[in-house]
Amino acid sequence: QVKLVESGGGLVQAGGSLRLSCAASGSDLRISSVGWDRQGPGGREMVARATPGGPTEYGNSVKGRFTISKDSARNTIDLQMENLRPEDTAVYYCSLRRLSDGATYWGQGIQVTVSS
Repeated sequence: QVKLVESGGGLVQAGGSLRLSCAASGSDLRISSVGWDRQGPGGREMVARATPGGPTEYGNSVKGRFTISKDSARNTIDLQMENLRPEDTAVYYCSLRRLSDGATYWGQGIQVTVSS
C-alpha cells in the first residue's frame, strides 16, 4: 500500500524559506512521477512535477523560487521554497504516480502560511 506523509510546513514571513518533505512508502520513486500541488483561496494548482527521463515542470507562479527533488535512497520527495510570498499560502499536497499502471496517490496535505 502506498502512503505519502508530508512534513515541514508552518508559518513563515514573506521573503523567507521553507522546505517541505514527503515520506513515501510502498512504491519505488525511481519508477514514479512525483509532484506537489497546492490548494489555496484561488483554487488548486500544480506546483512542481518530476518524471524519470522527462522534464521537470513548475507552475508559472513558482518558477525560479521553488525546487523539487527526490531522494530514491530515502524515498522522499522534497520541495524547497524560497522567497515566499503571501500568495503562496495554501495546503500543499505531494503526489506519486506509478509509471507501470498510472495509479496516482496523494498525501493528506500540509499547511503553509506566509505572512506579509
